[in-house]
Formats: sequence, structure tokens, C-alpha cells
Amino acid sequence: MTVRGYAPGRINLIGEHTDYNDGYALPIALGVGATARFDPSISDSIAVSSREEGAAAAIPLDTSPGTGAVRGWPGYVAGCVWALREHGVRVPGGAMTIASDVPVGAGLSSSAAIECAVLEALVAASGSEAPDRTTLARIAQRAENEYVGAPTGLLDQMSSLYGEQDTALLLDFRSLAVDRVPMNLGTAVLLAIDSRTPHQHAGGEYGARRRSCEAAAAELGLSSLRDASDGAWTRTDDAVTARRARHVITENARVLAAADALASGDFTRFGELMVESHHSMRDDFEITVPAIDFIADEACRFGAYGARMTGGGFGGTVVVLAPASAAERIVSELPEAVHSAGHPRPSIAAVRPGGGAFAEKT
Repeated sequence: MTVRGYAPGRINLIGEHTDYNDGYALPIALGVGATARFDPSISDSIAVSSREEGAAAAIPLDTSPGTGAVRGWPGYVAGCVWALREHGVRVPGGAMTIASDVPVGAGLSSSAAIECAVLEALVAASGSEAPDRTTLARIAQRAENEYVGAPTGLLDQMSSLYGEQDTALLLDFRSLAVDRVPMNLGTAVLLAIDSRTPHQHAGGEYGARRRSCEAAAAELGLSSLRDASDGAWTRTDDAVTARRARHVITENARVLAAADALASGDFTRFGELMVESHHSMRDDFEITVPAIDFIADEACRFGAYGARMTGGGFGGTVVVLAPASAAERIVSELPEAVHSAGHPRPSIAAVRPGGGAFAEKT
């Protein structure tokens, strides 16, 4: 018996670095993802290989974080094995092959897609009752936080597990409620522009931003910045901490306004909020890079409703919402404009919201 687990990547339409601040975000699942094919057997390890990486690794079923932990890309699989066993699921040994169509380092959640696909496959093969999707997201997050060492929130995993066709997900990271927002694009086009400037989530800058948010909340006497009122950042003493807090507080408000605009089909207002979000990430949170800023500005100059970086930052992808005529011009002219400005030539793809993760036995 072969078990196939599948999980998509995601694009976050708006709401960056709000998940670990108990805030809001508005992502969609993509139509591309990761697949984990698993053949269980009587074994005390899982032999895992990757179509993209080539090299194979043996993951002991009793693997754990710290000394002796599996490193590199197999660490994501090992983290899932560990976190799932910690949850009480009896993970079987066997052989697993992973394939992914989500570009690595593009800010489209390639790691979470692998985690969720692996978890779907392992749970289905174990014969255990499957955890609900939110619990599975928490297990995947624990694998990434405690085993891999990347201090990410729940955005990526929740997006991958709850994705629905032609639907955006309004995620509340305090209650973990998921509200569906129909995304009727009509003649509008959603573009993902890969800047070809890869980012690194496990690096120190992501963790530094998280610590700044925690420091701001503590200084304001709050459990998280979710509870901060508009303008609360002015009551912090450090200028950098104030800017970080201002981004999160205003970003939460933008997410809620964007969900309303999307539901009513007001793409002009939605685009304005995208631009405001990008400027906040650039100026207050300081997580964009020159190539990303140039792409976002050029897309708007070519007639897009709005454009913004998506993902944890320091490279990755720009998401653009544009009328069809502007989208055609962006596709045909923007790559050369970016290259002529001295940046890597980006790749562009039209995207739509896709379905969420699942497992099947074959």
C-alpha cells in the first residue's frame, strides 16, 4: 500500500508577520504544492529521498531535536516524524519520496507544503484517527520551530491545510478561526512575481523582528500586539521597536479592511491596501530588498491595482492584483525593466486560489 500526501504552497495576499502577534492574515492556497509518497514497512526508520534534492537520508523513528538531529532538507521530514510521535501518533517506518512544484526561497511556503504533505501521508499510513486541520497545523509548526529551528508562526501551515478553490482565508491567529472570503476575480488577474532573490526564514533577521514585537508588547503591558490600540507605538521608548509595532498594528487593520474590500469586489481599495502594506514592510518592518521594492513599484506604474511583497521577507515574491490589460503589460515588459535596473530577471505566473492538503491510499 502506497500513501500519497499532498499539500499546496500559499501566497499571502496581505498580513505579514501578524501570525505570531495573534493578529490577522488573508492568504490563499496555490495550485502547486508538494507530494509525499510513502510506502510503510516494518522498520525503525524512514528512508526519504527528494526529486529536487536527489540525495537520500535515513530518519530514525526516535529522532529528536538537538544533538543528533537530522539536518538540511530532510530535517523538515524528521521534524514531522518527531512532532507527530510527540502528539501520540505511532509513526511507521518505510520509504518516502518527496516531490515539490513550489519554488524554494520564493516566499511561497515550500517548507510548510512539505511538512503538511508529510504529515498527511504519515497519519494516513499510521491508521490513527487523523487530527483536525488546526491540530495538524500546530504539529507542523512545532516541527519547524523546535526541530528545524525556524521561529515561524502558523500562517503557512493553516493556509496549506485549509485552502479552498477561488477562496481567500481570513485567519484569526488568536482564536484560530478561519473565515472564507470568496475571491471572484472576474477579468482581474493575480500575478506572482518571483524576484529570484531567495530568502531565508531561519536566519537571524526573522527572529529579531519577532523579538522586537514581543518587546513592544511587553513595554505596552500587553500579551501581544493584537491588543494594541491605534497609535500605541508612540508609547514605546525605542524608535526601532516603535516602527516594528506600528507595522503590526496597522497591518492588522489593513487585513480586515482588505477582506471587506475583496468580499465586495472593490479591487481599487484592495490594491491601495496592498501598497500601504508594502510600504509598511519596507519602512517600518524593514524586511524588503531593493529588487522587491522595484518590482512592486513598477507593477503599479504599469497599471496594477496594487502590489506587495509576500512572505517572511528579505527576498522572495511580489503578489500583484491587476486589470487584465495591465497584467499583459506587466508580463511582457516588467522582467526586462527589472533586469535593466540591475536586478535578477524575475519570473511571472498567473495564480488562483487552490484546494488544501489531503491524503489518499493507492
